[in-house]
Amino acid sequence: MNQLGSDMLVDSEYDEKHDVAIISPEDSAMDEVEPEPEPRADDFDAMMKRYLQEIPDQETEAEAIHTWEIKDWRNLSRREHGPIFECGGHPWRILFFPYGNNVDFASFYLEHGFEEKKIPEDWYACVQFLLVLWNPNDPTMHIMHQATHRFNADEGDWGFTRFAELRKLFNTQWEDRGRPMVENNSAKITAYVRVLKDPTGVLWHNFVNYDSKKETGMVGLKNQGATCYLNSLLQSLYFTTAFRKAVYQIPTEQEADRSNSAYALQRLFYLLQTNNAAVPTTELTASFGWDSKQIFEQQDVQELSRVLMDKLDEKMKGTEAENALEKMFVGKMKTYISCINVDYESSRVEDFWDIQLNVSGNKNLDDSFKDYVQVETMEGENRYFAEGFGLQDAKKGVIFESFPQVLHLQLKRFEYDVNRDAMMKVNDRYEFPEIWDASPYLSEHADRSEPYLYHLHGVLVHSGDLNAGHYYAFLKPTKDGHFYKFDDDRVTRATKREALEENFGGDYTTQANGNVQQRNPYTRTWSAKRSMSAYMLVYIRESRLDSILMPDQHVEPPPHLALRYAEERAIMERKKKEREEAHLYMEVQVASEDNFRAYQGFDIVPWKSEFDTPAHPRSYRVLRMTTLAQFTKIVADDLKLEPDLLRPWAMVNRQNGTVRPDVPISFPEMSVEEAAGKFGTKTVLFRLWMERTDERDEDGNPVFPDKHVDLRGVSNNRPLMLFLKHFDAKAQTLLGVGNFYAAYQDRVNDISPQILKAMGWPIGTQFKLHEEIKQSMIEQMKPKITLAQSEIQDGDIITVQKSLTEKEAQQIAAAGGYLDAKEFYDYLLNRINVEFIPKFTAEPEDPSFVLALSRKMTYDQLAAKVGEYLKVEPSHLRFTTINASGRPKLPVKFGQTGTLNSILSPSPYNYAGNPIQKPDMLFYEVLEMSLKDMEQRKNVRVTWLPDGLVKEETYDLMIPRTGTVSDVLDALQRKANISDDVMEKVRIYEAHSCKFFKYLSMDYNILSINEFFVLYAAIFPDEETGKKISVFHFDKEPNKTHGVPFQFPLVEGETFKDTKQRLSDFTKIKGKNFDKIKFAIVGRPHYSKPEYIDDDEVLWDLMGNRDEIALGLDHVNKSRNNWSKTDSIFIR
Repeated sequence: MNQLGSDMLVDSEYDEKHDVAIISPEDSAMDEVEPEPEPRADDFDAMMKRYLQEIPDQETEAEAIHTWEIKDWRNLSRREHGPIFECGGHPWRILFFPYGNNVDFASFYLEHGFEEKKIPEDWYACVQFLLVLWNPNDPTMHIMHQATHRFNADEGDWGFTRFAELRKLFNTQWEDRGRPMVENNSAKITAYVRVLKDPTGVLWHNFVNYDSKKETGMVGLKNQGATCYLNSLLQSLYFTTAFRKAVYQIPTEQEADRSNSAYALQRLFYLLQTNNAAVPTTELTASFGWDSKQIFEQQDVQELSRVLMDKLDEKMKGTEAENALEKMFVGKMKTYISCINVDYESSRVEDFWDIQLNVSGNKNLDDSFKDYVQVETMEGENRYFAEGFGLQDAKKGVIFESFPQVLHLQLKRFEYDVNRDAMMKVNDRYEFPEIWDASPYLSEHADRSEPYLYHLHGVLVHSGDLNAGHYYAFLKPTKDGHFYKFDDDRVTRATKREALEENFGGDYTTQANGNVQQRNPYTRTWSAKRSMSAYMLVYIRESRLDSILMPDQHVEPPPHLALRYAEERAIMERKKKEREEAHLYMEVQVASEDNFRAYQGFDIVPWKSEFDTPAHPRSYRVLRMTTLAQFTKIVADDLKLEPDLLRPWAMVNRQNGTVRPDVPISFPEMSVEEAAGKFGTKTVLFRLWMERTDERDEDGNPVFPDKHVDLRGVSNNRPLMLFLKHFDAKAQTLLGVGNFYAAYQDRVNDISPQILKAMGWPIGTQFKLHEEIKQSMIEQMKPKITLAQSEIQDGDIITVQKSLTEKEAQQIAAAGGYLDAKEFYDYLLNRINVEFIPKFTAEPEDPSFVLALSRKMTYDQLAAKVGEYLKVEPSHLRFTTINASGRPKLPVKFGQTGTLNSILSPSPYNYAGNPIQKPDMLFYEVLEMSLKDMEQRKNVRVTWLPDGLVKEETYDLMIPRTGTVSDVLDALQRKANISDDVMEKVRIYEAHSCKFFKYLSMDYNILSINEFFVLYAAIFPDEETGKKISVFHFDKEPNKTHGVPFQFPLVEGETFKDTKQRLSDFTKIKGKNFDKIKFAIVGRPHYSKPEYIDDDEVLWDLMGNRDEIALGLDHVNKSRNNWSKTDSIFIR
């Protein structure tokens, strides 16, 4: 029993004390009605009628009343079961804990009576029950609790852990009745059980382990965040079978790109048809081009439907599905003006895909259509000018020429409320029928060869209000079947009442306890209005039900969809298998001579490069038990060589940070895992250098070059494998040539023949050699010392450079080239590709670009390089570093000391583990003045109000740091082209948190301006009345400020009606916008309650001598209206 140890197991809204109606003493009629007497506990029918009233809209299957006499209470065991009784074909019994279920209360539960492990498969029963504990000696003494529950194998009992306090039950006085409830150690408990029918199969279901496919044969759609509106529309379209067929007919066999919305919709429909679980819509929304903004913002369903239809209609052109959507969804309406007294009519017939109907002011669907086709009479001054007849009385209206096979009706549940100046949801009751006749709204010339009777196919519902809500759909997939509720990933059967009446909106019906309010699950507020109401209806013409729902056809998806999904599933399975078997494999990186020859940089190859270039070593994923002989064959096949002509060398990390070959591995039967453990570096991937030879001996065995090294009988001598790079000064390149062998005790000049041979240079060619020890250490080699003395070992790199003539050296230097290999190495070491991004992207002529620069260059050299690229003066450039999130960090000062490296990486130590700024990116700006001059100025941002409050222009003004407000006004005049006459009336003032702070005098120093305040410049009237009041804007509450504040002069004795006119003239807010504003006096504390002003009051008198009050303008902050969407729905 899962409920052991819990409190009373009833709904969280349950309360033992029922709501009590308050009866007015003035109601004399009610005074005459005597209260109904309490029934006795042994009057079972009366008790059931009084305390277990039937639940509205639920049908009873069976009822039972069972009483168990509890004897010898104090001597019972901890847990007792009452006798089994039957109700609705199910066995039941009372479960009793005489001493409480871990509480000091008697605990009673209703429990099924099946034997353990003999519960029928998928058994359940929906039960409403009442448990009454009573004294058999005085049946007027009783205590009761009731509950509802869906009993099943997992939740086989339900009831009340805290049924009654034990201390009170055994007390000598039960509620002053003169005797205990449990008298003589005995009592009776009566169970009133009502088993209810469950036509939908989900009454009181907790939906744990609920399987939509198993229960309904259909699956839902997953919600990505706020895509429930999309899900409800997609399900509606999917179960319009003819629409699904038309979508399947769009040719997508050759489509490989899932950004095609038609292809993505086909895939979605295929999964809805074949999947056993809810289907994600991520692929479809990605094909629309939507990102998180669209996914987490609920959109207008009608707009989405139209955009989707347009996109699909476009995709269907030229296919067998062409015009399928028009035939299904398009009707015709005529807009006309018809003269009353002469025979003249002007009309226009248009197509429509859906119809928007007014809900407000209409009781039902027919009322809305009557409102839609309502005729307006044009007479008097509004008469119509008919060509050839002059001004005539006329009738103006709309009439329908035809309705489509599938009729989409959009109910206008969201409307603009003039009083609130905001969008509001219309929750009024609005009825719609299951079968509807459209013929009364057709023109007299319409084709009526088929009746215009329509059957309800779908109800799309919105639950909640404008700011918080949820969308779901009730659909009738088959002609004569049931309605089903599609709520994102869950599909359940629904009753006709749930689909229709419960979505009419309007007031809740009065509950049994007199309560008419219910809680909105999305706004968590109580309301007497239903929060759920239909916002879109789908009707199908009766005569076309078979052709639209296609009950006798199985609409097969295109075969290529199944094949593609099979392939994708196979790939997923393979990847899953790879993950599961990852421990059996290892990765081996292999570098060859081809990689070395293609590489310009430090070391042999770019082991850690993120880019796949010819120089990049090849990675192999192989079984750990693969032998080296087998692995060498794999590599040989890639290189198109014979395996025995390759010899693997183990690469190791040297202490100086380089990665070089260490020893050849001559154990062909050793596994790669063993080789990695014995020869490799444990902290990185196993890396190999594959040495190759083209030579074989007389027996056909491979001969590697180390066999030809002449050791000359010198002691401590051995062959060395070395790498040769060539620095070509003319081409300014440094590339690998290959590897060669030399003797350890050879002098440096002894290896000249091997180098000349490798380079293909004639004997006598002059050259010099450098050893590449590490990135920051390139040393010229001395010809007369031995390789041993030079500390040369296997895997070392020697760079050769042909000696230059004086003329060649001058030509290379003149072109800005490097003459010496060591210099070129230094360039490579400090080379960095820096991306320059315009800081302000408003000017399209400012591009982003990348320059290869040296970390050692100075600020002046950096500015010169960028200026040369942009063709601007270097002195007029300003750079800004970029933080890790891509935002501006710090501007680079003019002539900043240090190097480019110190600008890009200011701190060599970073203990946080992540860079504090981008090390290869800078913002740039092209300034109107030199950066040196600009740094002597301060940026002052001013919002200029040229036309009251209806227009704002923001200017950034560069003012000398010693300047005053007078300089700010001069700069503003030049920048905004303000005339001298106007400038005489302009004043600057500071504001903070949308509240006026103070005027700034002309000699006020700009360095004293608070950078967190907003500066406004406005034209103020010449009225000097001696008394001014601060004015600010707020939205309902004074602490919700917005807009531009200001100070306004008051006129003594002026009524507020005239003051408002002056305010309108000053702010330039006119007409309806001004009429929506409510005016109030607000005290200095921002939380003071506003005192609203009447037109006949005098603001001068209201203000008196109080300086702490302000005038508040109460109106909607339109800049943050969440209903005014700035972006329309789009599908890519």
